Amino acid sequence: MSSPTILIIDDESQIRKMLSITLHANDYKVLEAPTGKEALPLIASHPPDLILLDLGLPDINGHEVLKHLREWYTNPVIILSVLSDETDIIKALDNGANDYLVKPFRTGELLARIRSALRLSQTDDNIPTGEFNDLTIDFSTRVVKKDGQVVKLTATEYSLLALLAKNEGKVLTHHYLLMNVWGPTYTNESQYVRVFIAQLRKKIEQDANRPAHLITESGVGYRFIGK
Repeated sequence: MSSPTILIIDDESQIRKMLSITLHANDYKVLEAPTGKEALPLIASHPPDLILLDLGLPDINGHEVLKHLREWYTNPVIILSVLSDETDIIKALDNGANDYLVKPFRTGELLARIRSALRLSQTDDNIPTGEFNDLTIDFSTRVVKKDGQVVKLTATEYSLLALLAKNEGKVLTHHYLLMNVWGPTYTNESQYVRVFIAQLRKKIEQDANRPAHLITESGVGYRFIGK
């Protein structure tokens, strides 16, 4: 099996060098781009398995680069940025980022996030489309349809829904969902799950107040019912 290719988009040469050394040492192939204008054609001609994207690029704002990418690029994108404001984090996740790490970050945590994102991406490629009555989930393209119409989901909403759907009928605890969707540093943030489940219900349920798919198991977690 060939090593995954990771593209680093960051205008700071020292950051690129540090990341490149770390990634090579962990058997990843590495591509680099210092600007958005250089990165976009590179991604189109040589699509990497994962992208590490800095928001503070000198030419195109990182948020704009991410929006352009999500028009066609379906592999994971992890944001690495000095911007720690909640508004920037939410905006990036809403625009399709799979994860967000604030600089400076620990190398071990970055590698763990990369492994997790690649694992979820590769798993999706091997799962056929799920048909759940009025709901269809194409796990390879990450496209969700309700009554045949495409439902626009953020990267986090999709990850949460896909995880529940792949475990159809099973009760997944708050801790399990937080660990697998948000990561180990969020395992005490149970309100994240409640907020995103509420958002998902508005988008995929016929009646968000009487959900047929996303069922609450009081005090424990949630269960996905397909049919």
